[in-house]
Formats: sequence, structure tokens, C-alpha cells
Amino acid sequence: MSAATPLAVYHDAVARLGFAHDDAQRQAAAWLDECSQALHGEVAPDTGSVAGVYLWGPVGRGKTWLMDAFHRHLEVPARRLHFHHFMRWVHQRQFQLSGTADPLAALAGELAGEVRVLCLDELFVSDIADAMILGRLLQALLERGVVLVCTSNQSPDQLYADGFNRERFLPAIAALERHMRVVELDGGRDHRRHPGRACQRYWVAEPGRPSALATLFERLSEEAGRAGYRASREPIELGHRQILVQRRSERVVWCRYADLCEQPLAALDFIALVDGFDHILLGEVPRLSDASTARGIARGTEDGTERIEAGDRELPPLSRRDDGVRRFIALVDECYDRRVPLHLEAEVPMDELYGQGYLAFPFRRTLSRLREMQLARFGEER
Repeated sequence: MSAATPLAVYHDAVARLGFAHDDAQRQAAAWLDECSQALHGEVAPDTGSVAGVYLWGPVGRGKTWLMDAFHRHLEVPARRLHFHHFMRWVHQRQFQLSGTADPLAALAGELAGEVRVLCLDELFVSDIADAMILGRLLQALLERGVVLVCTSNQSPDQLYADGFNRERFLPAIAALERHMRVVELDGGRDHRRHPGRACQRYWVAEPGRPSALATLFERLSEEAGRAGYRASREPIELGHRQILVQRRSERVVWCRYADLCEQPLAALDFIALVDGFDHILLGEVPRLSDASTARGIARGTEDGTERIEAGDRELPPLSRRDDGVRRFIALVDECYDRRVPLHLEAEVPMDELYGQGYLAFPFRRTLSRLREMQLARFGEER
């Protein structure tokens, strides 16, 4: 096989690259190896069918790293997608199959005919429409023998917790637990923060001083264009909207937070942005939470999730700033998944970007990903 097994990748990272030993990672890698061996016919599965693997745990535990090692090792038809990309594709195909008697069953049959393994990164369900679609689709895929390998910050029984009509999603959870080995990765260490040589991609703006992004834009544009690059202030088009830029060159773009994250853009637009540039610079990033948005207090629970409590008060609607934060989270996720460096200049240090508030739980993952982007190896792995 052309690529090393997940367990071999783990041992190599510990032996050669200075990674810290982590029993939870090693065990997860061993289960992924077992799944791979069953898929390639090297061992016969006990149940007659190959069990997938569901990796879950807090941010920075190496879930995506291990799943990607598994995917690279496969020699059977497989597809690896970020969960947001997968759901975007599902919605598009469902629309295209709208004249079909049962579009989701047709979609499951189509996918099962193309792949033996489906790898989904960052599985997270928060929307009732997605929950209903995903519940039926996952069951149909598993019944057709598609092997699922997923990563998530939540265990299967916590997916869509407290969601509207959650009882309709419970059969999907039962199917995941029946067809997959559920593996918790919580070694108590955020592996995104080390090891690796530092590479600054986050600056705190200093009043009265030129933006650090100006010099950075010049350097990155010269490196990308090698010589004679041309820069302009011509807007970029995303989602049929003209987005203002501070400057842009062939493979580098520099935008203000307000021009990119406070516009009505969707995840699809950020996919197009990352398609078009190798480096994205984002300036004038404000403190993303304040007294008006920190209306609730995040409380830890025994299962590791967070809930928002507001005492005797009802939580008011999300603010306009929260909409921008959601887009910022989507931008970071897209850059991280595609290994495109995101260079930020903000009003406050990274750890102070977002405190208490509605989005504290998803922003924890965002913060971990921003920290990993401060390592030189990020962006070299593309």
C-alpha cells in the first residue's frame, strides 16, 4: 500500500517528529488499522460486516489527523469530506433528484455505488432540517454497506441534543452505534499547540502604527508571484456580491473583517474564496463578544458538553455581531480544512476574541485551529 497505516503514522510522529505519546491516540489508530485491514480483506470481521469508526472528543486531540492517515492508506473507493461540504452536496443532489419518488434513498444508492468508505470530518447537527435529512441518509448508507469513519466533538448520543423533534433522529444514532466502533479521544492534551516551529500569523493592532498585514501582503505576493506580481484594489466576487478588498494579487487577498464577515455570505462563498487564494489576510478584526453578546454563562456538564444558562431570564435573539462570528467560524473552518493559512490582525489577543456567549462552544474549536495556524508546518501539509 502506498501510504502508512494510521498506527504507523502515529508511531512515526512520536519517534521522529517529537509528538507526545498519547494512549488514546494510539488506541484510536489501532482501531482504524483494524477497520482498514477488514476493508482490504486482511482479516475477517467477526460480525461479517466491517465496523466503521466514530472518533470523538475535545478539540485538538488528533481526530482529523488520524482519520486523514486512514483515508490516505485506503485502496478501496473512498471519499473524504468536511461535514459542511457533505451537507452542501446532499442538499444540491436532493434538489436535483426532486422528481424522484424517494430522493434520499436514491442518493444513498448513488453514493453506495461510488464508494466503499465515507469519511466525514467534524460531524455536528444543530438544524432540524439537517437532522431529518441526515438521519434517514445515514441509516440508508449503513444498510447498503457503506463504512463510515467520522470525527466529532460530541459522542453519538449527544448529537442534536435537546433539538426539536429529536426523537426522529434517535434511530440514526442507534444505527451509528450499531455499525461503528465509538472511540473517545481525550488524552487531556491539545496536540494542535505543539510540536513545531512557530510562524506568526496573528497580530494585535497597535493604534497609530501601520498594519502588519501591509508588509506581509507584499512579501507573500512576491513569493507567490516570484517576480513582477501585480496588486490591485479590485473587489472580488463572492455569491454574486462585490466584496471590497484592501489589496489583492494573483494568489493573496487582504480584506477587512467588516467587508468579509459582516456581509450576507454563506459557507459556499468561503469555499470559493479559498479556491481562489493561497493566503487570506483579514484585518480590523474586533473583539467578537462583548456585554451585549455575553448574555449567557457556559456551564460544563459531566458529558463534556456545554449549556447556556441565563438564570431567570430568557436569552434574547442573536445579535448582528453573532452573525458575523458565525461567518468568521466558517471561514476559519474552511481555511483549516484546506490548509490555507489565514493571517489575522485583531483588536485584542487571540484568547480574548470571544468570551462568554451563545457561540462559546463552537468558538473553542476555532481558537484551537487558530493556534495551530501559528505553526510553520501549517500550510506546508497541502
